[in-house]
Amino acid sequence: KSVKFATMCTVINGISLETGNWKLETISATRPVLWNISHDWVMYVLFAASLIIAGYGLYRRLSVWRRGVPADRFDRPAERLGLLLRHAAAQSRTVRERYAAVFHTFIYTGFIILFIATTVVMIDHRFGVPIMRGAFYLYFQSLIVDLFGGLVLIGIAIAYLRRAFVRPKKLVYTTESNRILALIFLMALTGFLVEGWRIAATADPWGAWSPIGYLVGGISASMMSVEAMTMAHRWMWWLHAGLVFGFIAWVPYTKLIHILTGPLNIYTARLEPSGKIVKTLDFENPDAPLGVRTLGHFTWKDLADFDACTECGRCTSVCPANTVGKSLSPRDLILDLRNLIRGSGPELAFEQPVVNAVAGTSTESLWECTTCGACMEACPVFIEQMPKIVDLRRYLVMEESDFPDTMQEAITSLETRGHPFRGTQSTRIDWTDGLDIANLADARDAEVLFWVGCGGALIERNQKVVRATAQLLQKAGVRFAVLGREEKCTGDPARRIGNEFLFDMLARENVEKLNGYGVRTIVTSCPHCFNSFANEYPQFGGSYEVYHHSEYLAKLVDEGRLTPKEKLDGRVTFHDPCYLGRHNGRFDAPRQLVQIASRSTVEMERSRENGFCCGGGGGMSFVDEPKDKRVNQNRAQEAIDTGADVVAVGCPFCMTMLEDGINARRGERDVRVMDVAEILLNSMEVESKK
Repeated sequence: KSVKFATMCTVINGISLETGNWKLETISATRPVLWNISHDWVMYVLFAASLIIAGYGLYRRLSVWRRGVPADRFDRPAERLGLLLRHAAAQSRTVRERYAAVFHTFIYTGFIILFIATTVVMIDHRFGVPIMRGAFYLYFQSLIVDLFGGLVLIGIAIAYLRRAFVRPKKLVYTTESNRILALIFLMALTGFLVEGWRIAATADPWGAWSPIGYLVGGISASMMSVEAMTMAHRWMWWLHAGLVFGFIAWVPYTKLIHILTGPLNIYTARLEPSGKIVKTLDFENPDAPLGVRTLGHFTWKDLADFDACTECGRCTSVCPANTVGKSLSPRDLILDLRNLIRGSGPELAFEQPVVNAVAGTSTESLWECTTCGACMEACPVFIEQMPKIVDLRRYLVMEESDFPDTMQEAITSLETRGHPFRGTQSTRIDWTDGLDIANLADARDAEVLFWVGCGGALIERNQKVVRATAQLLQKAGVRFAVLGREEKCTGDPARRIGNEFLFDMLARENVEKLNGYGVRTIVTSCPHCFNSFANEYPQFGGSYEVYHHSEYLAKLVDEGRLTPKEKLDGRVTFHDPCYLGRHNGRFDAPRQLVQIASRSTVEMERSRENGFCCGGGGGMSFVDEPKDKRVNQNRAQEAIDTGADVVAVGCPFCMTMLEDGINARRGERDVRVMDVAEILLNSMEVESKK
């Protein structure tokens, strides 16, 4: 009734072994399609019905997206195709987590192979194209398909064990998720039963090429007659078909819709740096919304994000606020917005204030976001959580005047004094004492504008950093100048807090001034200023060549205009500023300076794209956090755990936050926080080369 696998191995791919010699033989390995099945027209009716039901579900989702604000996300198709191949086909972000990577890869690759195999069967059967023949049938349609079907079963088992016993906090535990796992498991299991009973009942001479089905058939043959297996096969075949068609129909009504919306979301992802992702508002149009009040104020891409969510919780697991025990959860934000539509129905949902739906009776969680972008970097389907938080803040700030008092003080200071530091007694030029620093009004031939920034000019500790930077520029013979008292905040704190009107005003004023002076090149030690100039000011007519000071100093070192001599003693670790690293992809220049000016360097566990925020972005520098929930102390502890003697930074906000955190956590150890410019200056034997 069956043929042993050892016997099958004597004839492989049309080649037989006889006394050590190879001899070609003509072999037509195949199997009957739809064996033992009658009335196959019913299958096509069920398939059509499942497509109609699924199509209606997709139409409902699409009709919701179309109610959003237009957004151009289909430009630059070649780049978008590359994103699709890397992150949808190759699953580049999904495989970052080993445990999840294993079971997810098993399941999704198994589905792809099984889909191809089913398509091949139908082409062969319905259109008479002889595909299921010979080597292709043996290697792909039998062996590979069987093995990948087995991987689906293994993947489902691993996923279930993870949910049942490991139970990571970041996941969402619902009955729907369990039903999805059960359905996929049953589809794979019934498929193997159908295959095994066919192999055993027909004594398929090629059955051993399907090892799992062959094993099922062998076990069944020892317990069942051919007649019993034939009858069981027929019933199980229809059950398997019903499960598959039911699965197809069900997908658009569950979180499994991400099978379709995930690739779409990846294809329509932002192509610019994430620091540019916050959109401008049209203040000339009196009907334009100030931020997001209802779902209709989101773009269609924002609405599509809700349906793309896989509920994996990776965004929440990397969120600095959530990590230290605060209430903000980027995952729950997205799911609350999705559930608002599905629970109330699109018509009612589009009339309700969104803030109440995502924040309940308190908006506290919206003010815990540091806008670090870690959530977006972690998301495998490129959901944009952070900009939605900023949009919700805009509504609260500009329409409701509802935001934390200390943030209000920063905004008031920005409006009246041009900087957010309400209590400071310093002026914009105090840091220049003893240095011969030219003012741009008197040095219009300067090749570089050194933009000092509010944090550099007005915070005493950071004044040492901008002095070090200026001294390095002088020693390298760079003709630079500053705006001095004319300099105002770029508006970054205002935009991230949610006062877009104030940001708009400051940006236009700064652009007019810079363009009036004919500025072409800007160097700044503040990543937030860097981001504003590089990504946001071009929308206001300000296009400049912008360098973070670490980039420009590294360039001077490469050109031989700065020559380090003495190396800093002790071990140094570098903390990536979010608005330099993750938001703008600048990781190497500051590390280059640290490495050439230090004897020993070490990386923190979370670094580069996966770096952890200092806690100062998004206006959080102006908020007094609970003592047991401070992001800066969490990051400081991670730096201390490396054994570093010096924590290197490249941002005035990081300097302030990490110095505070280090002082709170270092104990008896002597751990210093230094900017990369200070480290370079300390190591210098300068040769000025003009």
